[in-house]
Amino acid sequence: MALLDSQAPANTAFLWELCVTERAIPAIHAMWTGPEISAPVPDGWLDDATRTAGLPLENSTIMPQPGDIVLTFLPPRVWGGGPAPVFDIGLFYGPGARLLFPIGWQPGSIAARIAAADVPAAAAACGRIRQTGACTLKFSRA
Repeated sequence: MALLDSQAPANTAFLWELCVTERAIPAIHAMWTGPEISAPVPDGWLDDATRTAGLPLENSTIMPQPGDIVLTFLPPRVWGGGPAPVFDIGLFYGPGARLLFPIGWQPGSIAARIAAADVPAAAAACGRIRQTGACTLKFSRA
């Protein structure tokens, strides 16, 4: 995975800081967005400053491509009226993806990309996750 520092500096900084220690995030195969594994960052992992500031939209998309790693930020009370903001890491693995949620189109920031040579293996792994519905993704600095 390559971080896209120059195109999405705040979003890549968020990912980099999140991975200061290895993190295991419960993830699911997305229901609305197509070929995506969705890993919502647990609210308890966020400091107050990050929770309040959120993430700016950078290198935005509503139609992620295979290999895109997209951060989607939703402010408090937007998703289901919950008081916590949503910080979601989406791993897109196939064509036809879209950031269409039950609440409407939500642009996200392409913060990283899986190397083109690794996309087929990632797609195969994500296909297996699709059949089971859930997994745990580990994020760490390499």
